[in-house]
Amino acid sequence: MKRLVVTFAAVANLLLFDAVAKELAAGLLKGSAAVSVVPGLFSLAYVENRGCAWGMLQGAVWPLAAFGLAALAFLVWKRRAVFGDAWVAPCLMYAGIIGNVIDRVWRGYVIDMLDFHLGAHHFPCFNLADAYICIAAGLLILDSFRQGSPKKA
Repeated sequence: MKRLVVTFAAVANLLLFDAVAKELAAGLLKGSAAVSVVPGLFSLAYVENRGCAWGMLQGAVWPLAAFGLAALAFLVWKRRAVFGDAWVAPCLMYAGIIGNVIDRVWRGYVIDMLDFHLGAHHFPCFNLADAYICIAAGLLILDSFRQGSPKKA
């Protein structure tokens, strides 16, 4: 029971952080040029992403929301098989999925604001929920290299 409460609290806090960041981006950056934070590397921008990663599936709001909910349900159902005893990775994954589903359903798009670039190379703009998902996936990948160890990511 304690683990469930801790997981719920962690996910709720991550969701709050993501929602506040998106609202700040909408309030401060919408309609203006990107703000350079680290010149030539990182900017804050306002992007309404009506698709998924790298702008694919533009306009597919409900199918993407349904896929996110299905992925979330599967991960909760198979949490022991996917995450083992880990608690950081599932919290990040759940919060990332829920944060983007909320945006898709509530707004019809996801607000992205983190914009990395290096010279002519530009990485697609993303948000904290996306970062949570990527970090969780990275932790799971790192954990998979540990042979014979229980999962703790």
